Amino acid sequence: MGFKGFATYTIDNAKANELGVFALTFAQNDHGMAYLAAEDDKAFIVILAPGENLVLKGETLANSQSVTITSGRQNQLFEQYAGEHPRREQALRAWDYLERIYQQDSLFAIHEKPKNAILEEKQRIKEEDEAFLESLDPQTYVSWFLPARKLVSSVSTIAQYRTAEIPGAIAAFREIDYTDPRLYKSGLLRETIDAHYWLIENSGRPLDSVFIEMNISIDYMIDNLASDEKKFNEISQYLFNQLEQRSLFGASEYLALKILNGVSCTVDDNFANQLESYRAMKVGNIAPDIVFDGDVFQSGQSVATPARLSQVDAPYIVVVFGSSWCPMCPQELSAIKRMYDKWKKHGVEVVYVSLDENPNEFARSTSSYPFISFGDYKGWETSSAKDYHVFATPTMFLLGQNREILLRPHSVRQLDAWVDWVLVEGNN
Repeated sequence: MGFKGFATYTIDNAKANELGVFALTFAQNDHGMAYLAAEDDKAFIVILAPGENLVLKGETLANSQSVTITSGRQNQLFEQYAGEHPRREQALRAWDYLERIYQQDSLFAIHEKPKNAILEEKQRIKEEDEAFLESLDPQTYVSWFLPARKLVSSVSTIAQYRTAEIPGAIAAFREIDYTDPRLYKSGLLRETIDAHYWLIENSGRPLDSVFIEMNISIDYMIDNLASDEKKFNEISQYLFNQLEQRSLFGASEYLALKILNGVSCTVDDNFANQLESYRAMKVGNIAPDIVFDGDVFQSGQSVATPARLSQVDAPYIVVVFGSSWCPMCPQELSAIKRMYDKWKKHGVEVVYVSLDENPNEFARSTSSYPFISFGDYKGWETSSAKDYHVFATPTMFLLGQNREILLRPHSVRQLDAWVDWVLVEGNN
């Protein structure tokens, strides 16, 4: 199995004979990292290098310790480092622990000799590791892969034990060339992006500072990708989705606006529509009016008024787009139902815009909601869904006077926290 960006593909397959012997072939476009996948789903990582005849001998791929690489110099170097580096890291963590004791505990802090010895041994271990990497032929794939793998795999240790190295690690991530074909063939693309932003998120900074650092990293990445439109779309969309899933909305909004306002690449239509919601519907803009040209229910009863969103009489309006077939909508709408009396007391009305196409499903799902529910049975073709650039459900907007967008909450919990902080506490 080979790697191609975020995906994997089959290079070749074979069945071992009665002696356990098998042979596989690969071509030039397969050069990079790969893995042998046996029927038991256990994987054995290898390097597919030009001019290198890789030969393995052992008992089972499931037990990598039983496998010896008898031919293939880059694979032998990879195997050596994969065995030595974790042991060095384990020793470093032990020395880090002792170093903290000799620095912070008054019983030991007075002893300079062991403190200096600890520092010297840590430095020796680091230099030994670096010396191995520097000894590799820079023309080989392994010389690129091992430092990249080391960086990605080190983030949790750096964040927890070696915080002084955080700025240097973040700087190293920013220097990565995301157009480099070696990265695309490494199987590290996903992990590199995840580790980069995870490290910033867990760097111990205040949230505002976290977003500043993430935005700087976004600038580096997007500017680097501008020369490769295909990779630009693939990687920026992955990053955007990851930031959204991890509720890092300040960074995802920055990424969306940077792509829409300052990038020359052509953005895939679906992705562009997803990003456009941040530009058209950002905080401070005026949300479009919604004409209720379908059925309007409240507590299961059809109501004659209001005829449009602008006629809803409330200082604050929460507009929620959802549907009965949306997995998360019943849970979020049930939470809104529980919060509604408190919100209503503080001037917050709720308007639910359903994307259901079946009138019976709409009536059934909204019959118990105490707030206004509207449906025109046009699904994603509902005018208000297009006007509000809705691409997923549930999607919520908090509007103030004259439909000014005050907040784009990504959960009922976030919205309820706003009500508590701004309206409840603010009135006390």
